[in-house]
Amino acid sequence: MSKVIFDLDVLRSFVTGMDLGSFAKAADRLGRSTSAVSAQIRKLEEQAGMPIFRKAGRGLALTEAGETMLAYARRLLDLNDEAVTALHGMTSEGWLRVGMQEDFAEKLLPAALGRFARAHPKVRIEARVGRNNDLLDRVARGQLDFALAWDNGSAAPFKTDIATLPVRWIAPGAGMAVPTSEDGALPLVSFDDGCWFRGVGTAALDRSGRAWRIALTSPSLSGLWAGVEAGLGLTLRTPIGLSSGVRVLEEGTHGLPPLPSINLAIYRKDATLDPLAERLIDIVTDGVRDLT
Repeated sequence: MSKVIFDLDVLRSFVTGMDLGSFAKAADRLGRSTSAVSAQIRKLEEQAGMPIFRKAGRGLALTEAGETMLAYARRLLDLNDEAVTALHGMTSEGWLRVGMQEDFAEKLLPAALGRFARAHPKVRIEARVGRNNDLLDRVARGQLDFALAWDNGSAAPFKTDIATLPVRWIAPGAGMAVPTSEDGALPLVSFDDGCWFRGVGTAALDRSGRAWRIALTSPSLSGLWAGVEAGLGLTLRTPIGLSSGVRVLEEGTHGLPPLPSINLAIYRKDATLDPLAERLIDIVTDGVRDLT
């Protein structure tokens, strides 16, 4: 059996078509004819040696093999683009100031900054991990080039939503009971007043007629995890970046009301940033996609 070598141009057409939801749109984006892109996709399926698409209503969806192909195609293209950027970026110099929500500091931040630094070793990066309002204020004042932060509904001129995440009730880890109180009020662990998650949770409890009380407030995410792990109360977050000592409660259990989703966004200080900043934004966005 001869070795199969996938064509990066074909993979780029495949990934672009899936991201845009249409290979006709992909052809337009890539400056190719629709028939040329269709031929590329047929070639890809032939190289795969198995169907990567299945019929879904009037359109097409990926098979299990197709999902696997898409994941590897993204990785191959990312490596290719990173290699090109590294070769051209070895002499690039500059200073980037970036902000990131605490939830993403442990996993996403080191990976994203490490990947960027390998390609741009002479670029100085100043990273700030903080609360949402602080990050957005610093972006608005030009103290950060961009920030990865929750879209809490506040107006921002240069915001790009990149993901939508479910908000969940967070309880102590496996083997620990869901906290309750003698008066029947649900104990909560939260940031101080003004936190979007706190407001959403208490509003949902009020609508359901469930009494609640604040058992602990903390100015940091690590303080929230400590309070929940100790069994002092429940908190609200997305399933990303959780402490190992807590768990997500299944929706609709323990008499808890449902919660909405929240968007995660990139906030820029200007409509267009310099190429180095935009490259780091691309890397951060890729990292978010991997986590979600």
